Amino acid sequence: MSKRKSKGYRRKLDWLRLRFAEGMKVKMLGQGQRGFIEYIPAEYAWRPVSADGFMMIHCLWVVGKSKGKKYGSLLLETCLKDAKKIGMKGVAAVTSQGYWLIGKNILKNHGFESVGQAPPCFELMVKPFGKSLLPSFTDNWDKKARQYGRGLTIIRSDQCPYLDDATKIALETAKELGFGGRVVELKDCRQVRAQAPSAYGVFSLVYNGKLLSYHYLTKKELIKKLE
Repeated sequence: MSKRKSKGYRRKLDWLRLRFAEGMKVKMLGQGQRGFIEYIPAEYAWRPVSADGFMMIHCLWVVGKSKGKKYGSLLLETCLKDAKKIGMKGVAAVTSQGYWLIGKNILKNHGFESVGQAPPCFELMVKPFGKSLLPSFTDNWDKKARQYGRGLTIIRSDQCPYLDDATKIALETAKELGFGGRVVELKDCRQVRAQAPSAYGVFSLVYNGKLLSYHYLTKKELIKKLE
């Protein structure tokens, strides 16, 4: 659903090819509709969550003219059926009141419950299929941010095709402001759990050892946060 010739799109495809061997599935709407769901067994999920035996939803997007037609529910129900079919303990997802992640209302409407929170605006939503140890965030967010020290650090992965542009904007803005920046590439799910300073996991901006943002910022937005 992103620009097919963009670098971020190509990096996402390469990332996906590696994930399919780990059990990832991507289901897309057909017949001209725009939406998809991406999910994977939580042992291999790119979220800082402990949820062995559960299925983890990375993304659920329905956009444009496809919104308001219950396609989100259709995609979510597909994931729930797949997870039950292969004997998973349940399904989990990280939600956000802000950007980039699935909203929790659709999950609540399908029987998910909140089992944990993380700053600044994340919740861990879970639908267990029976009695089992519930998933949890890995925590230690401030400690993870402090490890990056002074200056601007962009922690990124290839899980989202838009992160390439987000990284480029951050680096160009930092250079323009005269202090530069560095990029830390997250190469596997273990690094996400150990190093990500936010519950989004796959992208963070850290400045002087503190989380600045977990989502894409425009140049204007980034300059304002750095003032």
